[in-house]
Amino acid sequence: MSQAVYVTRDNPSDAKTVDVAGGELSEGAVRLKIESFAVTANNVTYAVAGDRFGYWNFFPASGDDGIVPMWGHAVVEASNHDGFAAGERVYGYIPMGTHLTVMPGKVTAHGFVDLAEHRQPMSPIYNQYSRLAADPEHDPSKEAERMIFGPLFKTGFLIENFMRRENWFGAEAVILTSASSKTAMGLASVTKDRSPGTRRIGLTSAGNVAFVEGTGLYDEVVAYDHVATLAKVPAVSVDFAGNAGLLAAIHSHFGDDLKYSCLVGATHIEARGGAFGGGEKMAGPEPVLFFAPDHAVALFKDLGPEEAAKQVAVSWHKFLSDVDGTVAVDIRNGIDAAREVFVSMMGGNVDPSQGIVIHP
Repeated sequence: MSQAVYVTRDNPSDAKTVDVAGGELSEGAVRLKIESFAVTANNVTYAVAGDRFGYWNFFPASGDDGIVPMWGHAVVEASNHDGFAAGERVYGYIPMGTHLTVMPGKVTAHGFVDLAEHRQPMSPIYNQYSRLAADPEHDPSKEAERMIFGPLFKTGFLIENFMRRENWFGAEAVILTSASSKTAMGLASVTKDRSPGTRRIGLTSAGNVAFVEGTGLYDEVVAYDHVATLAKVPAVSVDFAGNAGLLAAIHSHFGDDLKYSCLVGATHIEARGGAFGGGEKMAGPEPVLFFAPDHAVALFKDLGPEEAAKQVAVSWHKFLSDVDGTVAVDIRNGIDAAREVFVSMMGGNVDPSQGIVIHP
């Protein structure tokens, strides 16, 4: 018997732990026992934007309930596939639960794709799993950091890659809201390394200013209510906060100097206002939603899998050096701990100096 956290899809703060029958393992299938995963604001985005982007479809629950996807490590518990034996460890997209059954296909020494029929309509990026024994990104001493930062860092990498290919739309500075978030930190690190001529301005809550300044990733850090103090130069904004009022203030302040407005994540869709239709039109450019999986597919198509992976790995190791010591890993045990942390994050309780890892 396995367990999973079921949340009410239209009210993800309503969550419960349930027992789930495992069933017989079909031919070619592999049952994974989940060892660990991180719970971050990214998972809140998966829940809040679940219907819009299909996140509920990866790990179906029942009725009005859904299972929130996580990123983490698992070990083969049972196998009906000749290429996998019990004890092998993998990394990838997993449910907030204790087990996952996959149908491995396109198997190589480095990884495989889950060919389960219900997952094929979604982005292939989420269906790929790494086999840790031959995974060049795997570092046994950095497993927690990979779960906490990895998916969010890659979104930051893809944003910088996109902006740089567009010559930053002629901007001199990039304004990052929710600058304490792990995705923003990833973007700031990659920009610092690959686009050093672009000034990095972090916006954050007054209580997080000291933390954000302490990361050393930003040229300037400003509290949300001080947007009007920013120098009016050609700029692009990357909004991770999802607060329509804040975004409108940025647009109003910069006006035509705002060359591009990028929306990332959707942790507060109801606060997006005009960004998703409805509400008054803001000054400056129309905000554009950034969907990382599409950009990932484009990156791998442009550079080829090997070169793309190499570039990501170089920036990833640079990022780990940049954030070393900024976030303390908090390990909690049991699937109920995952439920409690997730509900707390749904309520907006996210400590940027803490990275929470669950051992279910």
